[in-house]
This record gives sequence, structure tokens and C-alpha cells, in this order.
Amino acid sequence: MRKGILSLTAAAALLTFGLAACGDDGATTAAPDGAASSAGAGAKAAGKVGVILPDSKSSARWETADRKYLEEAFKAAGVAYDIQNAQGDKTQFQTIADQMITNGATVLMIANLDSGTGKAVLDKAKSQGVATIDYDRLTLGGGAAYYVSFDNTKVGTLQGEGLVKCLTDKKADKPIIAELNGSPTDNNATLFKNGYDGVLKPKYDSGDYKKGPDQSVPDWDNAQAGTIFEQMLTEQPKIAGVLAANDGLGNAVITVLKKNNLNGKVPVTGQDATVQGLQNILAGDQCMTVYKAIKKEADAASQLAIALAKGEKPTASGSVKDTESGADVPAVLLDPQAIYFDNVKDVVADGYVTKDELCTGDFADKCTEAGIQ
Repeated sequence: MRKGILSLTAAAALLTFGLAACGDDGATTAAPDGAASSAGAGAKAAGKVGVILPDSKSSARWETADRKYLEEAFKAAGVAYDIQNAQGDKTQFQTIADQMITNGATVLMIANLDSGTGKAVLDKAKSQGVATIDYDRLTLGGGAAYYVSFDNTKVGTLQGEGLVKCLTDKKADKPIIAELNGSPTDNNATLFKNGYDGVLKPKYDSGDYKKGPDQSVPDWDNAQAGTIFEQMLTEQPKIAGVLAANDGLGNAVITVLKKNNLNGKVPVTGQDATVQGLQNILAGDQCMTVYKAIKKEADAASQLAIALAKGEKPTASGSVKDTESGADVPAVLLDPQAIYFDNVKDVVADGYVTKDELCTGDFADKCTEAGIQ
């Protein structure tokens, strides 16, 4: 799926970061210092970037990481921006987009809730001459000018390989595997599943593993995930491994396993390297997660947006196929990393989480054991 890396004329210099203020309503808006005076002096003013994040329930990353890194990049570049979170509400998602366009956004970056809503927003933006970027999730049929994400099929491959590794370490014999997939409306969830099924299907076909329950979780809802997995375990009490598509779903599984005294005995995967997910790994209740360096993703996307806002025409040498329209979308795809107990320290060293937030209470000794400095 990965065909290349980003090539941007506007990204030669490193950014010196500063942090913008965030309003109580979850929106972040800012005009760069000096923008008015430079425009008044005859310089061409840069445009404005609007960013719509999907929610804060499916994963903590959207507010703790993506927002922060995007804010820093836009402020450092002196580009006006407006970052808002739709909080899982499709109607609100469209309302936010309309407001951003009305308020002068010249670039719109979205992490869609589903392709239908995303396409409506992108179509409206394009009709108004607004440049468009799909962030993290590809909007099928949406026709965004650019797409920035991780190699999501590889994310799933790492999850599948991780579950195999953990089951091998436990010397599991013909384990029954449950698959708890992400939202059926999220194209990324489809790509993740393609990746881990590519690893697990040969195991099923050979008889090394037994395929157990396999179900998607609407809207990546963790509460529903817990209910779904509880039903899975009731129907198939001998589940011996769980491919959970992210850390939130994984924690929902672990909560159910704890009630049945099975935590630590049944390997569970994850994704996003959240504090909760990493703590579950340190505790021995989750076998692995997939770390996606969100700062790199946010930096790549913000560089595109900044260039577009300044009237430039950046190029991306990579591309992905939109399976609905058949179009090749210019893309930046970054590499994910598998995280186990022994390399949780890599996530801390990268600055994605801090030792102080991770190594609290009972986790302090585990952090020492894992070599976290």
C-alpha cells in the first residue's frame, strides 16, 4: 500500500513550536501574531486552516496528541487555524464544517466519522474552492486532494503478528481466537482487519488456530465492546486469544477477562499506545499495542495544510487507491511500530507519553523492570 514518502517544497525548515490556547467548548482558534500588520504592509496574507477531529471517546489521542501537535505547527508557521472536535456527532461534524467555510477557512482537514458524512463535507468544501485533506482516515469517494495517515494494513499485520508471538510464548495449543474489530464505518478498521486476517487466516486454514467469534464494534464504542465480548465469552468460554483492534477495545476485553479471572492468561492486542494500554501491557494483561508516532503524522499533515494556506502546491510522491471511486489519492503513509513489555520505553523516549503519567502507583516497579528512565 505504501508507494512513497512526502515531498514538500514548504517543509525544508524545522518548526519551533509554541502552544495555542484552547476554549472550553473544545474548539481552538487562533490568528498568528503579526498577521494583520504584515497584511497591512502589502504582503499576501496566508489563508486559514480548519481541522475537524472525530471524537474523544474512541481514543484519547485526538485531544491529547493530534490537537496539541497541530496547534503547535500552525502557530509556529504563523497560519490562522480553527480546530474543533465533533464528539462523534455526524450532524455536528457537518455544522462545524459549514461554520469553518463561512468563517474563511481556505484549507479543510478532516478525520471523518464515516465516509458518507465525510464526502458531504468534502464536496461542500471543494465547491467553495477550499483545499481538502483527509487526516488519518480516508474518506471513500470523497476526493480529498491529499491523505495523511499510517500504513494501516501494516498496523493490522503487526497486531496479527503480535498475537501469534504472544500465543507462541504461552505455548498455546490450537487456541480459539476472537476478533473484536473497529467500527464498520471506518475505512481504517477495514484496513486493520485486512492486515491481521492476512496473518491469522493461514493459521485457521492449517488448523493451528481455531477461528472463534468475529464482530465489529459500532463507532469504536468501548462500552459496546465490553458487552459484545462478554457475549462472545459466554458463547465460547475457551477463547484463548483476542485480536482487539485498539487499546480501548482491548481494555474492554480485559475488564471482562478480569471478572472471569482470565486476565493475563488470554493474550489481548491493542493499538494507539495509550497510557491505559501501556499500563495494561506493564501489568501483563495486554500482550502488545501498536504505536503510531502521532507527532510525525500531525507534522506531515500540517506541512501540507500550511503550504496550501500559503497558496503553494505541495506534492506527495505516495498514493493510495480509493476503493470506491478508483482514484489514486496523493498520500503520506507513515510506519507504525509494535510495542511489547520490553520496548514500552520506546514510547516514553519518543515523548508520546511521560514517565510521570505512566509510572503511577503500582506501575512504578513495573516501569523500573521495563527499563523506563
